[in-house]
Amino acid sequence: MARDVQITFDCADPAGLAEFWAEALGYQLQGPPGNFESWEQALEAMGVPPENRNDASAVVDPEGVRPRLFFQRVPEPKRVKNRVHLDVRAAPGLTGDERMAALEAEAERLAAYGATRLSRHEPAPPLGAGHLVMADPEGNEFCLD
Repeated sequence: MARDVQITFDCADPAGLAEFWAEALGYQLQGPPGNFESWEQALEAMGVPPENRNDASAVVDPEGVRPRLFFQRVPEPKRVKNRVHLDVRAAPGLTGDERMAALEAEAERLAAYGATRLSRHEPAPPLGAGHLVMADPEGNEFCLD
């Protein structure tokens, strides 16, 4: 039996990282529960102190198909390279120079939201199509593929 998954990020600023990944993936911030018009109203009603209102955030696929991303505040900073990372499929079906140009354009767009470009890997046929390694605003590595 297949299971759904949620991808969880440990981070310092859940709201900020959620906004970045919503932009990167075309996701949306998860709406507040029940009949609340905002998360601020919901958290106030739940009695969550103001200093804990950025302890978690989440983004969801607007079509409800892809995994939910959950962001949770942790006290320790990121220290080493990720052992697991996301590949953002930014140039599906493209090859060669056209592919790399599309990846470069997406890297530039995401840099405006706080991403950092780490490296470029040129196409190496037959198996290597080429990709860019990036980091989100908190240093989590991901690839534009």
